[in-house]
Amino acid sequence: METSDAMDLEADIFKTGSAHAIAESLKRSSTHSRRRKGTPFQSAMSMLNFYINRAGKNLPRTRKATLEKAKRELRIAFGRAP
Repeated sequence: METSDAMDLEADIFKTGSAHAIAESLKRSSTHSRRRKGTPFQSAMSMLNFYINRAGKNLPRTRKATLEKAKRELRIAFGRAP
């Protein structure tokens, strides 16, 4: 972990109940992190997608829906809403 380029996240952030809280935490982590390769938005969205893809079929449907909503909230937080 000391040499990793992954940004630092709050503990258990993906397990919180609110999509808005997840999006705000990811935005905060990505904007404050110096260990990212792309823009803050790219890094935050990448971490969210990584978590969703890594959980795969083991992710309950309701949890996946919350995380998908967090993607929309993240776009809004970064001013990239369609």
